[in-house]
Amino acid sequence: MKKTEPTEGQPASELIDNRIAELGDWRAETLSRMRKLIKEADPAVVEEWKWMGTPTWSHDGIICTGESYKSVVKLTFVKGASLEDPASLFNASLDGNVRRAIDIHEGEQVDARAFKTLIRAAIALNTAAVKAKAAKKPARTK
Repeated sequence: MKKTEPTEGQPASELIDNRIAELGDWRAETLSRMRKLIKEADPAVVEEWKWMGTPTWSHDGIICTGESYKSVVKLTFVKGASLEDPASLFNASLDGNVRRAIDIHEGEQVDARAFKTLIRAAIALNTAAVKAKAAKKPARTK
């Protein structure tokens, strides 16, 4: 697999497009599908490229990252341990105190509705934290 070196100033969305094209197999299809679901769940989501090549989706903070490995596409939710997961989508990093992940292997499908619900819950958690932080700031006096 040929790796494309990111160019400074290139939009994250293009870098993610490039990553998907580089993969060119089931991982590309999986990452592309999950990206589409994230955008459907939150049309205002911000795509970022962090940590030397990790697709990241944010809204008032990081929602999740999308990593691709030889045998798995991993979606890591930064605050996953604080999210309700009634559909039991989280199947990795379950012992951590903060994050949780969804490992998707070749041939597996993630329930789209449950995934979008999880994305929206992560956004609500981020937004609540931003609002709480803003409420704690003392008012500026002149």
